[in-house]
Amino acid sequence: MDINGLKSLNIPNPSRFRPKLPLVRRFTFLHFRPKPTTFLSLSSPFCSLDANGAAEINKEGTLPRGVGEALNGGASRSKVLQVVLVSPQIPGNTGCIARSCAASAVGLHLVGPLGFQVDDSKLKRAGLDYWPYVVVKVHDTWASFRDYFRQQEGQKRLLAFTKRGTKVHSEFSYRKGDYLLFGSETSGLPPEALLDCKTEPFGGGTIRIPMVETYVRCLNLSVSVGIALYEASRQLNYENLQLASESCMDTEESFITEDIFA
Repeated sequence: MDINGLKSLNIPNPSRFRPKLPLVRRFTFLHFRPKPTTFLSLSSPFCSLDANGAAEINKEGTLPRGVGEALNGGASRSKVLQVVLVSPQIPGNTGCIARSCAASAVGLHLVGPLGFQVDDSKLKRAGLDYWPYVVVKVHDTWASFRDYFRQQEGQKRLLAFTKRGTKVHSEFSYRKGDYLLFGSETSGLPPEALLDCKTEPFGGGTIRIPMVETYVRCLNLSVSVGIALYEASRQLNYENLQLASESCMDTEESFITEDIFA
């Protein structure tokens, strides 16, 4: 092949393709300032407690609209059983638990610090439109809840549900006035709560839900509450559900639909 017959290629200078601005800007932390994690303190502007321990929310943040409004005598109704969440972190779990409490006609206590704001959209979404049918009380700290608990009249016990509980949930004997305690999704129940559950005169002991522990760390919080709540209700012959029909202000709002597990 005659190389003299080949035309020479005019290759442009690579510098002509050099971008005027750098393709990758120098990384700087000034462009990535993460927002601090916000935890709800019930002594903050979002929430405070009234004399009875019920939540009072101001205009800056509100619990889902109409919480407990559809109940008449809701406080007495919730005396059968009550659920206590100590420092819950995931709003979706708390919303699902509120829905279960509405379905089983029991009271719900939220003990701070909470890992979300009470007006979180995920909290409202998980509870759907059942918020008017659940009595919710919020407490700033475990100490404030303990003071509230001691002031309550009648028979009452604190029952701690924990992975290291000494008794299986289905073999434990529940009674009217029991408070079912559950810890946060990340750290469980705090030591002071566990101690109160083990100590007389109000401690009723620690309870566990059996499961395979070789490859499962724990059950979901809302699932655990549902299992414990309905076992306790079953042993009490669903007295809490029987009282619920007497608590509704407007019976015409009751409805029967096909099963929807949204």
